[in-house]
Amino acid sequence: MAKAMTVEWRKAAPAPVVFVSGPEGYTADTAIRSIRDQLRAKLPSLEVSEIDASSYTSGELMSLATPSLFAEPRLIVIRNIERCTDSLITDGLEYLAFPAEDTTVIFRHTGASVRGKKLTDALKANEAVVEILNPAIKYENDLIKFAQAEFAHAKRPIAPAAIRDLVHAFSNDVAELAAACQQIQFDQDPTITEATVDRYYGGRIQASGLKVADEAYSGTPASALALLRHSLTGGVEIQPILGALGSKIRVIAKLHSNRSLGASELGMHPYALDMIRKLVPAWNEEGIANVLIALAEADHASKGAEKDPEYALERLVTLIAYKGELPTSTRAGAR
Repeated sequence: MAKAMTVEWRKAAPAPVVFVSGPEGYTADTAIRSIRDQLRAKLPSLEVSEIDASSYTSGELMSLATPSLFAEPRLIVIRNIERCTDSLITDGLEYLAFPAEDTTVIFRHTGASVRGKKLTDALKANEAVVEILNPAIKYENDLIKFAQAEFAHAKRPIAPAAIRDLVHAFSNDVAELAAACQQIQFDQDPTITEATVDRYYGGRIQASGLKVADEAYSGTPASALALLRHSLTGGVEIQPILGALGSKIRVIAKLHSNRSLGASELGMHPYALDMIRKLVPAWNEEGIANVLIALAEADHASKGAEKDPEYALERLVTLIAYKGELPTSTRAGAR
């Protein structure tokens, strides 16, 4: 059965018909720009057209793809196929059967809906099509792999801890993480280390939810609370901090029940798992249960159940720092 050739986004190259699939916007946009730039480098007279599939009208694609009097090369980018009109599906299928000469057409579908499935299925089944894959880069493991690949692509050595710090600093935006990776690659250090990253982005790292989690789980309540307050006053939202605090205790709970669980089973990067695995011996079942309860309470408070959600978050951070069992003096001082 015929099938489109699939490539990863860093290997994007011009082809008569390109299908850019998957939810990750940064990599998809980068692939599309790369194809455009490669075409322009060879064909300075390239005509570039953009089509919004959500407002597409019949014949629009054919009109743009029809050879002009001067036979100028063309690039047509069709976006939002997940919200396309019926006319786009009809014209897209017709175009696949008879693609125009000197024309590159890029079809972009995020996968956010099944709309346009008849067209995307045809694209995937056409051996003349090149499909560029853009899987989601959402979780910490995805971000670590992405950053590692950025440095590997640039042939720049970087310490695992430095990768982790970069991800901590830019965990909410793949484009910002990519820009940070590209900037720091020009540093003169032979190997990029934690100190290198701190020199560039120390303030950003200190204000991240993941850094708060690191301090809390390392058992330093005063430092963790100071970082938490710094993060909140710096504009970091409560939910990402809760996410960072919660993800670790859930892994600790799983490892506490089954120490043999590996990175693939937990969906984690091996380095990140090794860091959490070292924390497990200090925890007991009661402490884990207490933190999970406090986590649920803080989440509930952050969604409007309490007037002071920051207090619930501070209590959670303190509880984590004490491995789920607050000292008597701390309990006495609680509100």
